[in-house]
Amino acid sequence: MTDTPRLSSHGAPGTTGFSQEPAIRVMNLTKEYPGGIRALEGISFDVPKGELTSVIGPSGCGKTTSLKIIAGLVEATSGEVVVNGTQVRGPGPERAFVFQEFALMPWATVLRNVAFGLELRGFGRKERESIAHEYIAKMNLTGFEDAYPHQLSGGMRQRVGLARAMAVDADILLMDEPFASVDEQIRRKFQEDLLRLLSEEKKSVLFVTHSIEEAVYVSDQIVILTRGPAQVSNVVRPGIDRTGDPQNIRRSSAYLDCVESIWVELRNYLEE
Repeated sequence: MTDTPRLSSHGAPGTTGFSQEPAIRVMNLTKEYPGGIRALEGISFDVPKGELTSVIGPSGCGKTTSLKIIAGLVEATSGEVVVNGTQVRGPGPERAFVFQEFALMPWATVLRNVAFGLELRGFGRKERESIAHEYIAKMNLTGFEDAYPHQLSGGMRQRVGLARAMAVDADILLMDEPFASVDEQIRRKFQEDLLRLLSEEKKSVLFVTHSIEEAVYVSDQIVILTRGPAQVSNVVRPGIDRTGDPQNIRRSSAYLDCVESIWVELRNYLEE
C-alpha cells in the first residue's frame, strides 16, 4: 500500500503549501459546553480557495460543531475563524449552509424554496425566480417547480436544498453530511453531480462526512479529526484524477490506497 500524502501532523494554518490566501482559515478553535464538556480542542486548518475540503473523524468528534462555528451559527469558546480575510462574527452572505435534513419550508413550492435565500437578500420576484429556475434545471428538478417537499423523494428534497444554496451565489458552501440520508446509488450520483456543478461554479466547499470513501472521491483535501475533544490529526490531499469514468476511479489503486490509509488512522481512534 502506498503512503497517503501527509501535509501536516497538526493542520497548522499556512502549512498546506498554498501561497494564495485561503477561503477559510481556522485557528486554534476550541468549543466548551456548560459542565466543562469540550467538543473541540484547538483545531487549526486552512480551506484553499476553489477547492473542496472534507472533514472526517469518529462519530461525535465535533465535525458538525466546527462547521456551525465557521457558519457563524455557534460561538466558539476561543480561537477564531477568518473567511476571505475577515474574522467571522456571525452568519454572512459569502457562506451558504447545506443541512443534512433538507431544512426546506414545507408550505412552500420547490420554486419558492430555491428562491428563498434570494428573497431574503432583496431580489425582486422576477429576478429571483429566473435564477431559481436556472439552478432547478442544473439539479435536474425541471418539472417539479410547483411541487411541495412532501411530494418529493428524499433525494429530490436534498437537490432542492443544494439548489437553494447555489442560487444565492455564495463564495463558500458549508455542507453537513448532505448525502447521508439517501441510499448508496443516489449518494454516488449526488457525488458526481456535485463535482460537475463545482467545476462550473468554482466554489470553495467545506464538506462534513462520516464516509471515508465519499471524502476521498469528492475531496481535494481531507482534514482528519481525532476523537473528542477533537484535534486535527492529519491533513491529506488524495490527488485522485477524476477525469475518467467514476467506476474506474473508485477501482483505482490511488483511490483504494487512500481510503485504506485513512481507515487505518481512524481505526486507531476507535480502539483507544
